[in-house]
Amino acid sequence: MHVKVLALSGAALIALGAPVAAQTAKPVPAATLVNQVNIPYQQFTLPNGLRVIVHTDRKAPIVAVSVWYDVGAKHEPKGSTGFAHLFEHLMFNGSENAPGDFFEPLKQVGATDFNGTTSSDRTNYFETVPTAGLDRALFLESDRMGYLLGAITQAKLDEQRGVVQNEKRQGDNQPYGLTGYKVTEGLFPADHPYGHDTIGSMADLDAASLDTVKNWFRNHYAPNNAVLVLAGDIDVATAKPLVEKYFGAIKAGPKTVTRPAPVPTLPAPKAETIKDRVAAVMVSRYWAIPGGDHPDAAALGVAGAVLGGLASSRLDNALVKKEKLAVNVSAYAGSEAQVGTFGIRAIVRPGVDPALVGRRIDAILADFLKNGPTADEVNRVVTTQAAATIRGLESVGGFGGKAVALAQGALFYGDPGFYKKELAALAAQTPASVKAAANRWLTRPVYALTVEQGPRDAYEEAKVPPRADVAPAAETPVQGTRGPIPALGKVKGLSFPAVQRTTLRNGIELVYAQRSAVPVTQVALSFDAGTAADVADKLGTQGLTLAMLDEGAAGLDSIQIAEAKERLGASIGSGSSADRTTMNLQVPSANLAPALDLFAKIAREPTFSETELARVKQQALAGIAQELTNPSGLVGRVVPPLVYGPAYPYAKAQGGGDPKAVAALTRADLLAFQQAWLRPDKAKLFVVSDRPLAEVKAALDTEFGAWRGTGQAGIKDFSVGMSPAQPKILLVDRPDSPQSMIVGAIPTGLKGTEDLLPVNTANDALGGGFLSRINMDLRETRHWSYGARGGFQTAAEAAPYLISAPVQADKTGPALASAREDVVAFLGKEPMTQEEFDRAINGGINSLPGDYETSDAVLGAMQYNDLLKRPDDYQTTLAARYRGMTRDQLNGAIRSALDPKRTIWVVVGDAKQVRPQLDGLGLAVETVSAASVAGAAAAAPAAAAK
Repeated sequence: MHVKVLALSGAALIALGAPVAAQTAKPVPAATLVNQVNIPYQQFTLPNGLRVIVHTDRKAPIVAVSVWYDVGAKHEPKGSTGFAHLFEHLMFNGSENAPGDFFEPLKQVGATDFNGTTSSDRTNYFETVPTAGLDRALFLESDRMGYLLGAITQAKLDEQRGVVQNEKRQGDNQPYGLTGYKVTEGLFPADHPYGHDTIGSMADLDAASLDTVKNWFRNHYAPNNAVLVLAGDIDVATAKPLVEKYFGAIKAGPKTVTRPAPVPTLPAPKAETIKDRVAAVMVSRYWAIPGGDHPDAAALGVAGAVLGGLASSRLDNALVKKEKLAVNVSAYAGSEAQVGTFGIRAIVRPGVDPALVGRRIDAILADFLKNGPTADEVNRVVTTQAAATIRGLESVGGFGGKAVALAQGALFYGDPGFYKKELAALAAQTPASVKAAANRWLTRPVYALTVEQGPRDAYEEAKVPPRADVAPAAETPVQGTRGPIPALGKVKGLSFPAVQRTTLRNGIELVYAQRSAVPVTQVALSFDAGTAADVADKLGTQGLTLAMLDEGAAGLDSIQIAEAKERLGASIGSGSSADRTTMNLQVPSANLAPALDLFAKIAREPTFSETELARVKQQALAGIAQELTNPSGLVGRVVPPLVYGPAYPYAKAQGGGDPKAVAALTRADLLAFQQAWLRPDKAKLFVVSDRPLAEVKAALDTEFGAWRGTGQAGIKDFSVGMSPAQPKILLVDRPDSPQSMIVGAIPTGLKGTEDLLPVNTANDALGGGFLSRINMDLRETRHWSYGARGGFQTAAEAAPYLISAPVQADKTGPALASAREDVVAFLGKEPMTQEEFDRAINGGINSLPGDYETSDAVLGAMQYNDLLKRPDDYQTTLAARYRGMTRDQLNGAIRSALDPKRTIWVVVGDAKQVRPQLDGLGLAVETVSAASVAGAAAAAPAAAAK
């Protein structure tokens, strides 16, 4: 739950632009896009100091509730680091009048997007609920604001302290996972408000007493330190009496004091090197910069994008595309409320001297500081960022919706409309203003950090002695001083848009739905291919083919394509699932015609340049090497052949593929794959747009209607049966891992084209949600994990069940045994209870309006319905189907689907610590090295592209 400050995402917008047929190739000016963004709001303040902001959006019967507290890591004194984040967790464990887990009553009303996050500047809690559930959400939020202390016990403190420490271990366990600590230490004095990380110190968390924690709450969590935003199907006349009812009696508390946080300047350049078990060296540069309200904030953001944020950035063009010294580069300006960080990072190409990469970064930066950006670069940044804002405008809440924009401005800068000032400042940038700001801040002494390959150095956080296990937290008796938790009113049903089908003149089917909340068009060009279509003896062919599509097409090189996308504010990408390969376009509808022209060139006329191929192949090989250092990457490579059998088409889903095969791929191989699979007779177009179907169809016919396939189409062969491995434990040795990644794979006889709603609904109780048995056991009861889950991995021809549980290393064996027992009990003597059944059914029905709030969700549903042969109105049938289910039906369905005795376990962890824990579990244990997962060739990819 630890995140940095979120950027603006979400607003109300006025439709703009001419019909597609009347558009020209000239993009709409960036300023036009910026000027349309608007989030109307009204606000009021209660006598106790609670600031309330209300935004009305009637597109769906849902309301986003977002509470932001003026307390974050920067408010923590020495010895109390991590307290703000710890309290974020504690406030989900029940309050005096709502005991039990906070997620339970929210799940019942169908809440979506509910969570909490902590940053250096603030803590926030949010949920999107059906309008009929608003009373309940406000009761719960007010109860934990004003009536929490009586519900905090030593057991709950110990429980959540363990969860937080595993959250920290999970982050530390990633490649380069320790760099954040070094950057904070390198840039900020230890006594600076921003001088420690939000996750805090394990030693400080272990030392926290119950009284200390309660005093922390008393000093910070009060209405006069909070902002409440309600966004959605609500207005101020309705909101005010509700807020007064639930929050009005809470007394004001001490006002949070924000300490001065000057931007520190190092006395001299500083360079450090650390070691980590990574696949490639990382070279980086950092500076402390001003916060989000500083006059230079927008200019520094543009500088970061020009240097390393855009696809056509200077560092990417020079170091990756032209000089081929790095496989990945990035630059950014991350602003928090009072200060920020400007960073440049490069992943060095294997075989290249890291010092050379460092010198080239410094030289490119020096040139930028001397000459500044071009007007076109500035314009491309503004257009790209404005378009990205617009694309997120539908969501009222969650991690980045309209409620976030309003709350952040109000809490940090005293202005809910601060997002407008940010966008106006962005649109006002010129080459001169960006150059001047960059010279003010990036000519100061730099902190340079290099991460080299090797065993990790011991770091202080890992030295804390393990605590004794504690008993599970007991429930706190309800005090009932505020009456019962409000009941749910009548929830309005889902309004899913009508889906229409037509065909282009060459026979490509167009599946279309209209959504008018924002002037954006989303297009998915979906091919009947997927990883199942990858070349069996050349795994990675599909991935490399997709990576090459926008590296040159129709006479444009990779840089020209990137620049063209940026001028249009278009996002064009590609990806694949087990069954489908997709190319995706998202663009402001005002620029749809020129964007479709570019999209069609990339799809129909890729050049597969030999020069670009050598570079992209090297990047792919470096990516495979990175997978072998990443717990999730290793799992992704190992599990498919085990659960399906090595010859089954879905077993081809092995990360970036076979490194030896990728190294040997030629232009002819990619062209053959494209002609066999990425062709019109295997394609369907899925579109969600504010534009009417006739306009969209005409535009697509112009670009795709004359497209014809070349040669023989590919054929997927599922006639070979699945042959999963025998039950065992496969231990992938990853030394120095503070956590182990546990995955349990259960083969099933199910197919995605069958009706899987009963088993998925039953799984809500076993592994499907926060309150599921697997998560509550390993996270809340035993606090060995930050989060565990289980679910059916649905493809057209198969649906195995996968359990995923990252756990602290010293509890790997007991955690695997406990997860196994959870499954066995659920399928046997302890099936789904009536309480679990009611929660799953009520949550499934009531969450439907929130589940399909956005065009992105609708587009995904359209594609999924088509793949699994469901009717286009499938979502509108779900409420009635849920109401017709019985508990016996669900228990029978999942019991028939799963046989826990067939489970194949994969554990990624430090074998010297983990193996002894696994040997006594009654299964054969096989240990392999991480490098062996993809063969020795993956360890040294540099020679492949020479």
